[in-house]
Amino acid sequence: MSTDKPIDPEEVSYEEGVFLVKLARKAVMEKLERGIEIKPPEDTPEKLWRPGMTFTTIETYHPSGETSLRGCIGFLAPIYPLVVSTIKSALEAAFNDPRFHPLTRDELDNVVFEVTVLSTPRKLDVKDRWSLPKQIVIGRYGLVVEKLFFKGTLLPVVPVEYCWDEETFLAETCIKAGLNPDCWLEDDTRVYIYSGRVFREEKPNGEIYIRDLNREYREKCLNAKI
Repeated sequence: MSTDKPIDPEEVSYEEGVFLVKLARKAVMEKLERGIEIKPPEDTPEKLWRPGMTFTTIETYHPSGETSLRGCIGFLAPIYPLVVSTIKSALEAAFNDPRFHPLTRDELDNVVFEVTVLSTPRKLDVKDRWSLPKQIVIGRYGLVVEKLFFKGTLLPVVPVEYCWDEETFLAETCIKAGLNPDCWLEDDTRVYIYSGRVFREEKPNGEIYIRDLNREYREKCLNAKI
């Protein structure tokens, strides 16, 4: 291992992102077929041994080309090397997302894998709670909301997919945390932002690309309002 400094998403190259997505799929396949949790491969790039945070998203691929969520779980703290975080988040998304039954072998060839590498969350400190939306850039940041023992997060891709504005993004993250939609206006609610770099299969076992969430938001959401 080269350093204890958590890896930033922008440090992850396209080739390394491809490695992570293929690793996520392999981890799930090996668990389904052999019942094992794989170890990081010997050819793991050295950088990926640094601490890091990932979320793995698995989506069902439909004949129309559209997808629907099948599982999404990850880590918001750099408790594992990035390569290990990817393996563990893939397995959690496939088998332990409480919203879905565990993924089956029959489904594996009909799902798309997406790995999001996250930055360390940064707390937003503002004097006026109403100014919080101005600190958020849709397509760039994900959110974490904490209050007492409640905590929830939504990835940077979520407001893009639903065409939310900044206030709606805050409200939906509050709801995800089990709080009321206006919780972000309360002084004892902590709001954090983090960035993400998203690597995704075009189709099951297909080519892998980097998602440009800013462009997606402009084309899907902002242009539609003109």
